[in-house]
Amino acid sequence: MNNNLEIAAGRLRDAYRGAPVAPLRDLIPPQDIDAAYAVQSINTAFWVAAGRKIIGRKIGLTAASVQRQLGVDQPDFGVLFDYMLVPDRGLLAANRVLQAKVEGEVAFVLARDLDNPRASPLDLMAAIAYALPAVEIVDSRIADWKITIADTVADNASSGYFVLGSEPRSLAGLDLMNCGMVLTIDGAIMSVGAGAACLGHPLNAAAWLARALAIRGERLRAGDVVMSGALGPMVALSSGVQIRVTIGGLGSVDFSVGSIES
Repeated sequence: MNNNLEIAAGRLRDAYRGAPVAPLRDLIPPQDIDAAYAVQSINTAFWVAAGRKIIGRKIGLTAASVQRQLGVDQPDFGVLFDYMLVPDRGLLAANRVLQAKVEGEVAFVLARDLDNPRASPLDLMAAIAYALPAVEIVDSRIADWKITIADTVADNASSGYFVLGSEPRSLAGLDLMNCGMVLTIDGAIMSVGAGAACLGHPLNAAAWLARALAIRGERLRAGDVVMSGALGPMVALSSGVQIRVTIGGLGSVDFSVGSIES
């Protein structure tokens, strides 16, 4: 194993203790996606060995504008661990994040395994049990969010926490391309968007994920949660606020952020 990859993985783990670190470009070339996924895999194995359970995957970089900003032409993915799940209408302590932002997303829960390097949106429809409105709390262990594609991939796709709605919806009859999304903080509208902002359709993003995992010898599994990507702009998160995301056809999900002392 390349020693630089182990060093990068350790640097990111150290950042979880409360201090963001400098970008990883001294260890990983900024556009070396394969090396970045190798770092992500090192830390995934570390956390699984420490007792964390993988319960799904998250997709990032689904917006064309963000891809252009980072100089890439594809999304990325990270791992969802059990500790990341915040209950609907639950509380997230402010000191559990470093420099968090929030975004509204469609989440899917798988009914069966999917291992297909040519998976299509129709394949995903057949494999998904239900959809939920969701909030992703993205975070970065890289100081001031000064990330390249390698930084964010290595950093588990800038994962933080996530919140799922409590009322599952069948895909039948849902218009996830045209559905509107509104994110409010303390009742004030802070972000709006639509399903089409997520690679044209959230199922397109989920199909991309299935293909990307299959190519790497992995798979989506029955029961997995898939966070399909942002439907609108990210919004910076602060302590002592309530966040609600409402998505057409799916309903609402919300959570609160505690004070720094929580």
